[in-house]
Amino acid sequence: NKLVAEHVALAYHGKRAQVPDFSVSVEKDLGDGVGQVEVVPQEIGRVLVNLVGNAFDALADYARSASAGDNGEPFTPRVVVSTERIADTQEGDVVAIRVADNGPGIPDDLRTKVFEPFFTTKPTGSGTGLGLSMSYDIVTQGHGGTLTVEDAPDGGAVFVVTLPVSAHASSPAR
Repeated sequence: NKLVAEHVALAYHGKRAQVPDFSVSVEKDLGDGVGQVEVVPQEIGRVLVNLVGNAFDALADYARSASAGDNGEPFTPRVVVSTERIADTQEGDVVAIRVADNGPGIPDDLRTKVFEPFFTTKPTGSGTGLGLSMSYDIVTQGHGGTLTVEDAPDGGAVFVVTLPVSAHASSPAR
């Protein structure tokens, strides 16, 4: 949870340095019973900064074009980062980290491509298309986890990272 919170803050401050008037609500729902997971902190930190940064980019673009919501309220960009421990999966216990936004979401035809190297939905010159591909490799090959994307319940996208909990790293972290 500490690693997650630090890198969410890092991504937020990085975006604010690039776009000083960027405004987003960032909510953290970090589960109490998550425990510890053996990871390479710099690598998982990079994944988190990438996922949260992508959410911020999608929201910034969407906010510029979004009109008032169904209730007449202006659009409020929101990112929710949550963690939870999931017991008794086929792979054993895992920790799930979710990065959800209320942006435009990812169309089905693009969803299957987002983890491919060099694929990007960003304008030319503003993204290499390597961030999600490298994040996918870091999580799946480097840490034995999974990285998936799904629709958010209130619109937008949710990226879900699952990381296996090793037997000797199962005590709750403080």
